[in-house]
Amino acid sequence: MQIEPVKSYLLNLQDSICAALAEEDGEAAFITDEWQRAEGGGGRSRVLAEGAVFEKAGVNFSHVMGENLPPSASASRPELAGRSYQAMGVSLVIHPHNPHVPTSHANVRLFVAEKPDAEPVWWFGGGYDLTPYYGNREDCIAWHRVAREACQPFGEEVYPRYKAWCDEYFHLRHRGEPRGVGGLFFDDLNEWDFDQSFAFMRAVGDSFIPAYRPIVARRKHQAYGERERQFQLYRRGRYVEFNLVYDRGTLFGLQSDGRTEAILMSLPPLVRWEYNYQPEPGSPEAELTDYFLQGRDWLTEAGE
Repeated sequence: MQIEPVKSYLLNLQDSICAALAEEDGEAAFITDEWQRAEGGGGRSRVLAEGAVFEKAGVNFSHVMGENLPPSASASRPELAGRSYQAMGVSLVIHPHNPHVPTSHANVRLFVAEKPDAEPVWWFGGGYDLTPYYGNREDCIAWHRVAREACQPFGEEVYPRYKAWCDEYFHLRHRGEPRGVGGLFFDDLNEWDFDQSFAFMRAVGDSFIPAYRPIVARRKHQAYGERERQFQLYRRGRYVEFNLVYDRGTLFGLQSDGRTEAILMSLPPLVRWEYNYQPEPGSPEAELTDYFLQGRDWLTEAGE
């Protein structure tokens, strides 16, 4: 098991994603903030703010280590409690200005849990998901098509499995609704050997920009007004609720005394809540929950 190639890949992935997003934005640049963590390790945060297209885009690399795995990392595997660990990954969230451009999140990561006189335990995780405010069937199908193509070299069963896991994971149980239209989610991946697992992580990481950027390009000039903007801010509240209540990455970062600015980089710059909001029946706002946020099998429905 060699982790240096994984670290090198992740740093290059951060570079390539930032370059593609900055090019698509066409106006703003990413600022870079390098940081160190007292217990061990550090990271490189990059944030683009108030661009022509992106209200906020954050792409974070971190490589941290510690003496004991936090509860969020060992809850499902109690036999690992008490081991020292290394965790490295790239995590990003993109919040566009235009409500017709979906928010998107992605991450890829490697965990290694170690103790003296025992073989290290390692696993990969990651994925990406799409959170539209105004749904578009063409975008949903294209998004899932790229996700399926990334998975296909690893077996026909991989995309359906990780698509279903994404639908299950990104679900606001207290709201009874999904966060978005899904994508891929995988964790605790070590059923393949290290090289195959790393190859799959790379396939997921490398496919994010081909999945997301064409959607941004199609929607970024679409007209919108104050109604659409206010609905976008309202729906962003769901994003905040998920990240602060359920997200394992956020919990891991906070429980491991990570850098708060980097951990909460995922939150949108503006958001609102409204008591008992009900969209007008038959409106585009109602269509989001009535049609798009229904855990659909987009590719099967499209006949693919």
